[in-house]
Amino acid sequence: MSRRQLMRHTAWFGAAVGLSIVGGEVISQVAGTPVSSAAPSRPTLRFAQISDSHIGFQGAANTNVADTFTEAIGQVNSLGYTPDFVIHTGDLTHLATPEQFDQVKEMMKGLNTPHIFTVPGEHDSTDDHGQRYRDAFGKGTRGDGWYSFDVAGVHVIALVNTLNMKLLGHLGQEQLEFVRKDVEGLSSDTPIIVFSHIPLFEMYPQWGWGTDDATQALSYLKRFASVTCLNGHVHQLFTKTEGNITFYSGTTTAYALPKPGEPGITVPKPLVLPAGKLHDALGIREVSYQKGQQMLALKEQVLK
Repeated sequence: MSRRQLMRHTAWFGAAVGLSIVGGEVISQVAGTPVSSAAPSRPTLRFAQISDSHIGFQGAANTNVADTFTEAIGQVNSLGYTPDFVIHTGDLTHLATPEQFDQVKEMMKGLNTPHIFTVPGEHDSTDDHGQRYRDAFGKGTRGDGWYSFDVAGVHVIALVNTLNMKLLGHLGQEQLEFVRKDVEGLSSDTPIIVFSHIPLFEMYPQWGWGTDDATQALSYLKRFASVTCLNGHVHQLFTKTEGNITFYSGTTTAYALPKPGEPGITVPKPLVLPAGKLHDALGIREVSYQKGQQMLALKEQVLK
């Protein structure tokens, strides 16, 4: 990726997923732990994922989301290396006000990373089809804010599935065509990383935790040997593998949501946890992937 391409995407944040890419493969070190002797010591690329900071939220589930956001930033800065960039998988803000976007930008200046990439959550586009989000973070993107780039032999795709949605997330024909054309010239051994806010698989459709046209988008990726999809939105950890594609839902730095299918819940709402338990539901995550393995190796770390 050229410096210009990196600089034109200067915006992101929730559960930090630290990934390293060496020789075209995704690997990583778990936050706060020694580097495994099996892991290459000099990765060519390392980045982090965080999600669902919800700056502007006010409620008993978390009385100060700015504080927990700051703590998560501190843990990203304590990974033991400087990530080449950070991705934020949406819901940067809670109500998409200009003041909340300004606050997120200011807070993210504390990240020890040269570049930040984002996608919007539904809370980042509450009443304007995401225009304020794009004004703040969409420079250099296409359509409603999607884009892709190549770095260290890996192809990264950022998708927007929080606009034009009914119950489920939705990509739309223009974005689907973007994905098709975007990957058609790539070699099948190119590692693919996709990040979006809402899961690209049917995690729990009854609550809107899925994307109605994701199957078509993913059909364009079936020929690739390694595809990793990262998302936020659900405020909890979840993993699913379908063929060559592994999906990882990240946790949040704001507040917990109920587990899928909990009795009596038709709409997931912020959970008020017992005293002292909030930090256990929030956190960061690092992920490793080594050639020849089918699954990403995960280890989670709650906020300190």
